[in-house]
Amino acid sequence: MAIGFAAYGAHGLAPQAAALVERASQFQLLHAVALLALARMGGEGGRLLSSARILMVVGVVAFSGSLYLKALGLTLPLPMITPFGGITLLLSWLLLVIAGFSKEWI
Repeated sequence: MAIGFAAYGAHGLAPQAAALVERASQFQLLHAVALLALARMGGEGGRLLSSARILMVVGVVAFSGSLYLKALGLTLPLPMITPFGGITLLLSWLLLVIAGFSKEWI
C-alpha cells in the first residue's frame, strides 16, 4: 500500500503534497517491517510487547494516514491526529526498549 501511495505521490501530485506522501510512505514501510518482525515473535514478550504492537499500529495509521489525507487536500477529522500518531509511535518504540530490558521478556 505504501509503495502505491509513494508512486502516486511521485507522479501525480504537486511537490509539497508529494513530499508529504513520501514522508508518510517511508514511515509506513519502516513500521510495516517492524510489525512483521513483532508478528514473527508470536505471543512472546508479554504485555509490554503486545502494547507496543497495538501502539505501533495505531500510530502508523494515525500518522501516515493523516499525511496521506493532507496530501490529497482533505480536511482531517481530528486536527491533532498527526502529532498524536507520532507520539504513539514514539511510545511504541519506548515500550519495545523497555520490553527488551525487562525480565518479562527474558
